[in-house]
Amino acid sequence: MWPSLNRNQVRREIKLGTVSIFWVSFPTVALFFPEIRGYSKLHDNVGESASGERTAINFKNPPSHLHKQHHIFKIPTPFTSHAFHPVDGFLQSLPYHVYPFLFPLHKVVYLSLFVFVNIWTISIHDGDFRLPGPLVQVINGAAHHVDHHLFFNYNYGQYFTLWDRLGGSYRQPSALLGKGPHDLVRKLTSEAAESDLKHFET
Repeated sequence: MWPSLNRNQVRREIKLGTVSIFWVSFPTVALFFPEIRGYSKLHDNVGESASGERTAINFKNPPSHLHKQHHIFKIPTPFTSHAFHPVDGFLQSLPYHVYPFLFPLHKVVYLSLFVFVNIWTISIHDGDFRLPGPLVQVINGAAHHVDHHLFFNYNYGQYFTLWDRLGGSYRQPSALLGKGPHDLVRKLTSEAAESDLKHFET
Protein backbone atom coordinates (compact mmCIF):
# COMPACT_ATOMS: atom_id res chain seq x y z
CA MET A 1 0.00 0.00 0.00
CA TRP A 2 2.43 2.71 1.20
CA PRO A 3 5.70 0.80 1.45
CA SER A 4 7.79 3.73 2.63
CA LEU A 5 5.83 4.62 5.75
CA ASN A 6 7.32 4.78 9.19
CA ARG A 7 6.34 2.04 11.56
CA ASN A 8 2.72 2.39 12.73
CA GLN A 9 2.30 5.65 10.79
CA VAL A 10 -1.28 4.99 9.69
CA ARG A 11 -2.28 3.97 13.21
CA ARG A 12 -0.75 7.18 14.61
CA GLU A 13 -2.46 9.26 11.90
CA ILE A 14 -5.85 7.72 12.69
CA LYS A 15 -5.35 8.27 16.42
CA LEU A 16 -4.26 11.91 15.98
CA GLY A 17 -7.03 12.56 13.45
CA THR A 18 -9.70 11.06 15.71
CA VAL A 19 -8.56 13.10 18.70
CA SER A 20 -8.32 16.25 16.58
CA ILE A 21 -11.76 15.84 14.99
CA PHE A 22 -13.27 15.25 18.45
CA TRP A 23 -11.79 18.41 19.96
CA VAL A 24 -12.25 20.57 16.84
CA SER A 25 -15.94 19.67 16.77
CA PHE A 26 -16.64 21.70 19.94
CA PRO A 27 -15.58 25.16 18.68
CA THR A 28 -16.89 24.26 15.21
CA VAL A 29 -20.36 23.51 16.56
CA ALA A 30 -20.14 26.66 18.72
CA LEU A 31 -19.67 28.65 15.49
CA PHE A 32 -22.22 26.66 13.50
CA PHE A 33 -25.04 27.56 15.90
CA PRO A 34 -24.87 31.34 15.46
CA GLU A 35 -24.23 30.85 11.75
CA ILE A 36 -27.40 28.85 11.18
CA ARG A 37 -29.54 30.65 13.79
CA GLY A 38 -29.55 33.91 11.90
CA TYR A 39 -26.57 35.76 13.35
CA SER A 40 -24.56 35.35 10.13
CA LYS A 41 -25.32 36.23 6.53
CA LEU A 42 -26.19 32.65 5.60
CA HIS A 43 -29.53 32.41 3.82
CA ASP A 44 -31.93 29.89 2.28
CA ASN A 45 -33.05 31.84 -0.78
CA VAL A 46 -30.66 32.04 -3.73
CA GLY A 47 -32.17 35.39 -4.72
CA GLU A 48 -31.02 36.98 -1.47
CA SER A 49 -27.37 37.02 -2.50
CA ALA A 50 -25.66 38.64 -5.41
CA SER A 51 -22.49 36.73 -4.72
CA GLY A 52 -22.00 33.01 -5.15
CA GLU A 53 -18.24 33.24 -4.91
CA ARG A 54 -16.06 32.16 -2.09
CA THR A 55 -12.60 33.25 -1.14
CA ALA A 56 -9.93 31.35 0.74
CA ILE A 57 -7.37 32.71 3.10
CA ASN A 58 -3.96 31.10 3.05
CA PHE A 59 -1.59 31.60 5.93
CA LYS A 60 1.95 31.20 4.59
CA ASN A 61 3.32 30.72 8.09
CA PRO A 62 0.85 28.87 10.32
CA PRO A 63 1.85 28.55 13.97
CA SER A 64 4.68 26.11 13.26
CA HIS A 65 4.78 24.49 16.69
CA LEU A 66 1.15 23.44 16.17
CA HIS A 67 1.37 22.54 12.49
CA LYS A 68 4.60 20.60 12.99
CA GLN A 69 2.56 17.74 14.45
CA HIS A 70 0.90 17.29 11.04
CA HIS A 71 4.26 17.34 9.26
CA ILE A 72 5.82 14.49 11.21
CA PHE A 73 4.16 12.38 8.52
CA LYS A 74 6.59 12.99 5.65
CA ILE A 75 4.84 10.69 3.18
CA PRO A 76 1.16 11.47 3.68
CA THR A 77 -1.72 9.02 3.47
CA PRO A 78 -5.44 9.85 3.42
CA PHE A 79 -5.37 9.59 7.20
CA THR A 80 -2.78 12.36 7.40
CA SER A 81 -5.41 14.76 6.05
CA HIS A 82 -7.03 15.27 9.45
CA ALA A 83 -4.06 14.37 11.67
CA PHE A 84 -3.55 17.86 13.13
CA HIS A 85 -3.14 19.37 16.52
CA PRO A 86 -6.77 20.31 17.39
CA VAL A 87 -5.95 24.04 17.68
CA ASP A 88 -4.18 23.98 14.32
CA GLY A 89 -7.11 22.14 12.72
CA PHE A 90 -9.58 24.69 14.06
CA LEU A 91 -7.43 27.68 13.05
CA GLN A 92 -7.25 26.31 9.51
CA SER A 93 -11.03 26.04 9.37
CA LEU A 94 -11.62 29.48 10.90
CA PRO A 95 -11.79 31.41 7.58
CA TYR A 96 -14.63 29.12 6.49
CA HIS A 97 -16.55 30.00 9.64
CA VAL A 98 -15.80 33.72 9.61
CA TYR A 99 -16.75 34.20 5.94
CA PRO A 100 -20.54 33.86 6.40
CA PHE A 101 -20.48 36.49 9.15
CA LEU A 102 -19.00 38.96 6.67
CA PHE A 103 -20.57 38.01 3.33
CA PRO A 104 -23.89 36.54 2.21
CA LEU A 105 -23.72 32.84 1.40
CA HIS A 106 -26.41 30.25 0.71
CA LYS A 107 -26.61 27.51 3.37
CA VAL A 108 -26.41 24.69 0.84
CA VAL A 109 -23.34 26.27 -0.78
CA TYR A 110 -21.77 26.70 2.66
CA LEU A 111 -22.30 23.05 3.64
CA SER A 112 -21.25 21.86 0.16
CA LEU A 113 -17.99 23.81 0.45
CA PHE A 114 -17.42 22.41 3.94
CA VAL A 115 -17.79 18.85 2.58
CA PHE A 116 -15.73 19.66 -0.54
CA VAL A 117 -12.77 21.06 1.43
CA ASN A 118 -12.67 17.90 3.54
CA ILE A 119 -12.73 15.66 0.46
CA TRP A 120 -10.07 17.83 -1.20
CA THR A 121 -7.91 17.64 1.93
CA ILE A 122 -8.05 13.85 1.81
CA SER A 123 -7.28 13.83 -1.92
CA ILE A 124 -4.09 15.90 -1.61
CA HIS A 125 -2.80 13.47 1.01
CA ASP A 126 -3.72 10.24 -0.78
CA GLY A 127 -0.54 9.74 -2.83
CA ASP A 128 -2.43 9.59 -6.14
CA PHE A 129 -0.41 12.01 -8.26
CA ARG A 130 -2.54 11.83 -11.41
CA LEU A 131 -3.63 15.14 -12.90
CA PRO A 132 -4.34 15.90 -16.56
CA GLY A 133 -1.08 17.18 -18.12
CA PRO A 134 -1.72 20.93 -18.42
CA LEU A 135 -3.44 21.09 -15.02
CA VAL A 136 -0.28 19.97 -13.19
CA GLN A 137 1.00 23.54 -13.47
CA VAL A 138 -2.28 25.00 -12.14
CA ILE A 139 -3.78 22.56 -9.62
CA ASN A 140 -2.00 21.98 -6.31
CA GLY A 141 -2.50 18.22 -6.20
CA ALA A 142 -1.14 15.37 -4.14
CA ALA A 143 2.29 15.45 -5.81
CA HIS A 144 2.70 19.11 -4.87
CA HIS A 145 1.52 18.44 -1.34
CA VAL A 146 3.97 15.58 -0.80
CA ASP A 147 6.79 18.06 -1.42
CA HIS A 148 5.11 20.41 1.05
CA HIS A 149 5.33 17.64 3.66
CA LEU A 150 8.90 16.74 2.75
CA PHE A 151 10.35 20.24 2.52
CA PHE A 152 7.70 22.36 4.34
CA ASN A 153 8.73 25.62 2.62
CA TYR A 154 7.02 24.93 -0.70
CA ASN A 155 3.58 24.45 -2.23
CA TYR A 156 1.42 26.00 0.49
CA GLY A 157 -1.60 26.50 -1.78
CA GLN A 158 -4.86 24.77 -0.98
CA TYR A 159 -6.20 24.35 -4.52
CA PHE A 160 -4.04 26.25 -6.99
CA THR A 161 -0.35 26.97 -7.56
CA LEU A 162 -0.85 30.66 -8.45
CA TRP A 163 -0.04 32.16 -5.04
CA ASP A 164 2.95 29.89 -4.57
CA ARG A 165 4.26 31.01 -7.95
CA LEU A 166 3.72 34.67 -7.12
CA GLY A 167 5.19 34.28 -3.63
CA GLY A 168 8.23 32.28 -4.72
CA SER A 169 7.23 29.14 -2.80
CA TYR A 170 6.30 27.00 -5.82
CA ARG A 171 8.27 23.80 -6.33
CA GLN A 172 7.84 21.47 -9.29
CA PRO A 173 6.69 18.21 -7.67
CA SER A 174 9.65 15.87 -7.27
CA ALA A 175 7.34 12.88 -7.73
CA LEU A 176 6.49 14.08 -11.24
CA LEU A 177 10.20 14.38 -12.01
CA GLY A 178 10.84 10.77 -10.99
CA LYS A 179 12.58 11.89 -7.78
CA GLY A 180 9.77 11.53 -5.24
CA PRO A 181 9.73 9.37 -2.11
CA HIS A 182 7.87 6.53 -3.82
CA ASP A 183 10.45 6.53 -6.62
CA LEU A 184 13.23 6.26 -4.05
CA VAL A 185 11.47 3.37 -2.30
CA ARG A 186 10.98 1.56 -5.64
CA LYS A 187 14.65 2.08 -6.46
CA LEU A 188 15.81 0.80 -3.07
CA THR A 189 13.42 -2.16 -3.25
CA SER A 190 14.66 -3.01 -6.75
CA GLU A 191 18.31 -2.75 -5.67
CA ALA A 192 17.62 -4.96 -2.64
CA ALA A 193 15.86 -7.54 -4.84
CA GLU A 194 18.77 -7.53 -7.32
CA SER A 195 21.24 -7.93 -4.46
CA ASP A 196 19.22 -10.84 -3.05
CA LEU A 197 19.07 -12.43 -6.51
CA LYS A 198 22.85 -12.12 -6.96
CA HIS A 199 23.41 -13.53 -3.48
CA PHE A 200 21.03 -16.41 -4.27
CA GLU A 201 22.77 -17.15 -7.61
CA THR A 202 26.22 -17.40 -5.99
